[in-house]
Amino acid sequence: SAILAQAARRQGAIPIPYSCPFLCPARASSKPMAVYRLESRDWDSEKACRLREDVDECSSSSSDDGGKSSDDNREDGEGGRCGDRAWVCSSTRSVVLLGLAVCAVAALFCSMVRLNGWSGGSKVDTKLRTVSESKQPVALMALPGFGFGQAANISEASVSADVEAVTDGMWSWSKPWESWGGSAPRPAPLPPGVMPPAPLPAPTSPVPTPAPSSSTKCASLDAPENAACKKVIDWVVTGGGKWDPNASNWFSDMKTITGAEDYTTASTEDYQRMYYCSPPGGEQCGAPPCTCSNPPCDTCLAGAELVKRAGCDGGGAGDASMGIQCAPPKMPMDYKGMSWPPMTFRGVQEMHIFAIGDWGGMDGSLSPIEGRPPLIAYDGGGEKGPSVFPRTRWNRYHTIELCNHDHFVTCFNTRGKDCPKSCGFVVGVDDQPQQLVAQAMEARALMNKPQYILNVGDNFYWGGIEKTCGTPMHQLSYTAFHQFNQVFESVYSGPGLKDLPWLSVLGNHDWGGRQFNNGWDQQIAYTWHSKRWIMPAPYYMVPISYPDKMFTVDVYMIDSNVHDAKDPPKDSEHNICGSAHNPEGATCSAVGGPDSVKECPSFFHDLWQEQKQWLEQKLSESTATWQVMVTHFPCGEDGENQMWYRKLHTHYGLDLMVTGHRHDQELWLPTEWRNHMGGLTCVVAGGGGGITSEATPDSDHQRDWFGEAEYGFYDIAIGPVSMHVQSINYDGKVMKQTYVYPKPKMTR
Repeated sequence: SAILAQAARRQGAIPIPYSCPFLCPARASSKPMAVYRLESRDWDSEKACRLREDVDECSSSSSDDGGKSSDDNREDGEGGRCGDRAWVCSSTRSVVLLGLAVCAVAALFCSMVRLNGWSGGSKVDTKLRTVSESKQPVALMALPGFGFGQAANISEASVSADVEAVTDGMWSWSKPWESWGGSAPRPAPLPPGVMPPAPLPAPTSPVPTPAPSSSTKCASLDAPENAACKKVIDWVVTGGGKWDPNASNWFSDMKTITGAEDYTTASTEDYQRMYYCSPPGGEQCGAPPCTCSNPPCDTCLAGAELVKRAGCDGGGAGDASMGIQCAPPKMPMDYKGMSWPPMTFRGVQEMHIFAIGDWGGMDGSLSPIEGRPPLIAYDGGGEKGPSVFPRTRWNRYHTIELCNHDHFVTCFNTRGKDCPKSCGFVVGVDDQPQQLVAQAMEARALMNKPQYILNVGDNFYWGGIEKTCGTPMHQLSYTAFHQFNQVFESVYSGPGLKDLPWLSVLGNHDWGGRQFNNGWDQQIAYTWHSKRWIMPAPYYMVPISYPDKMFTVDVYMIDSNVHDAKDPPKDSEHNICGSAHNPEGATCSAVGGPDSVKECPSFFHDLWQEQKQWLEQKLSESTATWQVMVTHFPCGEDGENQMWYRKLHTHYGLDLMVTGHRHDQELWLPTEWRNHMGGLTCVVAGGGGGITSEATPDSDHQRDWFGEAEYGFYDIAIGPVSMHVQSINYDGKVMKQTYVYPKPKMTR
């Protein structure tokens, strides 16, 4: 204490121990954890120790929680005077020196405790810092037994280093604050230029598949490519960051990513691996560590294994000798046009299929990589689970804008209190549509027991899996794992839903929305990391049989995103190939995707033409009772004024088309004015709730509705002679229904 005091005096400050309750005995029992502010050049002998909340200039009449005063909600702009549970002290020099002497005795006592084996050792940084606004030096020091000294809530901009850090030994008891009703020890301040981690919720579903080692080049933490994450990792590991009260939230996924049992005992290399895979706060490491607790160190899901399906034994990536269900392809396009193994459902009960699309909200709790911004559009969007994306609303004919994105954000932030009436915002519906639709599906599933779900795409807003394409197909990135956990696994997990197969296609937002190089390939890869997600390629087929009811179905999964793949300069907000939002040099050529922005439109055009020929051939060969097509872009949008879809029905016997993209529910009957597909029944199942609906969901104001509902899904009862198609609203009500009968092929 004497050495530190002498060093501090040279800088014009007196270091006061972290907690010396003897200086202010009347306050000590209620606030044992204390940080003292020193003003050695402006002594005022009439001032006594005061709690921070007693200081007029530090008080606040309002806070973020609606006006309540709270230690935890106040921020400190002057180096510690307004920190939570902080004390403000000004006293005479003699009292200060007396306090130092008392604390020296306390230190000796704590060393005796340590020698008797009552606690573990650690180190603490003692820093002298200057508050930049007031230029008043502040000295912080940790008393043995009470953790890390910090002027609470010092912002990055308000603090600058004044003296080199002095490191000394210290001792600590095991969470002594718990018996006092206090909080955990304070870590050292963050280094300049380092942002604190953002809180992360723990994953809510079982850890999926592993990831065998990739060829990613490893590097030490000191390597130049890890400069962005080194400071924060040093702060976490050696500066006390892992003892921050929020640390258990920041590093809750440490075990999932690295296999380390406890973030408090994780190695520096484990933290480097975590910050490479999913950096709390966004300071990502550019390279994984070369060594770690649970290798391979360049993967982001430790200790998991690939899903093994019945009948699969052996075989590596690309080995489809026992069926494409057994092993992922080497490239995401390798299984194009192939058949998923036949699915069989026994029983004589009524059989049901659910259909849904545009359901996947934003994962605001994700710690993005690659410098991407958090997926948060409004207050509360950072909570775990999905949050709906607020989309502009227009009138029915899309000629008058009723509510733009900014208006919608205001509606969300004020819970509808300061919201333009034209937005049609319905509190309790527009702010949680995915959850409401999922609940309606669960209730309906308990009653009708569906066998599988047809998923028409737009599975993750805004731009699909938030990483660049190119992850090896046998691996699952932590980004994909987190998004699937928060937006899919944790939402559709109720009784009657949790084990159902999801036959899925990509939507335009899954490719990236306004770009093509997001992690669309990871949605394909998830097929071999999940027991229920099925998307082995951009297009494929699934034969399904019901032997006890003596009928069969062939389901054709088609990628129709060519309709949003336009010339690069055009329609930048609705163009996967747009030059405005695709990053410079964007390419997915290494995994068989578009080579460049220039070549992007031709890639999707060629893919579409390839599928058209494939589908016509497969339909002509089908002997199934029913033929069903599933694709993303909505009814009638085939690029040929519905003529190709008409041909699929009249010539090839296509019975039902299930689509999405428009964010509502539309059951197109064969006799309707808008249906020119030769009698083909089609549904738009775009009301899954990942994005706000086309129009208000208020059923008393249907003027701008283009379909029968805004949020919902479809329930299809299927048998050997008919399909009963029902449009189900988010509240469980049947909004529209029809019957479909098999269409025989035209004799050619």
